[in-house]
Amino acid sequence: MSVSLEQLRRCHFAVDLGAARTRVYVKGTGLVVDQPSVAAVNVRSGSLIAVGDFAEQMTGRTPDYIRVVRPVSGGTVVDIDMAQRMLRHLMGDKLRRALRRKARLRAAACTPHDADPLAQRATIETLLGLGARRVELVDTLIAAAVGCGLPVERPEATMIMVCGAAATQVAVLSLGSIVTAQRVPVGGEAVDQAIVQYLRHTHELMLPSQSVRPLQLALSGNGLTPQGPPETEINGRDVATGLPRTVRVRTSAVREAIQTPLTAVLDGIGKVLRACPPDLVADLADRGIIMVGGSALLPGFDQMVREGTGMPVLIAERPDVCAARGLGEMLEGRIEPLVLDPLAA
Repeated sequence: MSVSLEQLRRCHFAVDLGAARTRVYVKGTGLVVDQPSVAAVNVRSGSLIAVGDFAEQMTGRTPDYIRVVRPVSGGTVVDIDMAQRMLRHLMGDKLRRALRRKARLRAAACTPHDADPLAQRATIETLLGLGARRVELVDTLIAAAVGCGLPVERPEATMIMVCGAAATQVAVLSLGSIVTAQRVPVGGEAVDQAIVQYLRHTHELMLPSQSVRPLQLALSGNGLTPQGPPETEINGRDVATGLPRTVRVRTSAVREAIQTPLTAVLDGIGKVLRACPPDLVADLADRGIIMVGGSALLPGFDQMVREGTGMPVLIAERPDVCAARGLGEMLEGRIEPLVLDPLAA
């Protein structure tokens, strides 16, 4: 673990800035913010109009002078000023005043496993702008593993797959550290886009924008599995006429359309296993893979990974909040480090 548990126990709050949602955990209180990472801005005056759920509902429905922005992409802050403004409004005046009363306010934040120094600095600057005097960074893979109850501090192999909106991270953990990891630039958004492109090219149908999840329309029942419904109705706009139209789509064709992005995830799992020591791989044959992240809830995704790897696959309880919950466990001091006594000479 790149930062010690003792340092994390001194933190007062933690932030999980994700491409899809932002979550804030306050020590002694719990999860206080769980909102989409979206803000709506008046481009004429520069004022912030809405954040979170309301801003996401405005996507694709705004006049010219209102722009809906996402200051976080792939777990990395791409607009520090807008991320700070969004966080201030999501946290509210009351919570920010309570945190400012803390002497030497400390914060913790998740960062992707392969985040470069510039991306890490952007996260730090975002929280420093909220009044934090010191910011501790925690690898998202470690935080998610702690949040779903994996024994990361033990000499046991555990494999976790963080399925995010913009990317999927796969890692094998042991003794509180990452043994080997792989980041695949494919997430829930790539799967959505594959469905959008299929409907556009095959049925000449344009779906509504991000405010409507294509997966929730196209994949129902058992989703990616052959046991799902044979057909489903989808409403959209005709490419040629611009008029609303409803088409019936075979779910088997939708499954074929999203095979390409999901196959990339399976390739990433294979690379991690090939780079892992044989003893740890033997442990994983029994324990399997734990899936966390919002995209882990994609219907039938776990079964596809199970069939592709031949390993047991489990979806964590509340997979979307595992990283924030893991940060909270570390802040509250509920994780005990493994103490290795040096051998006497």
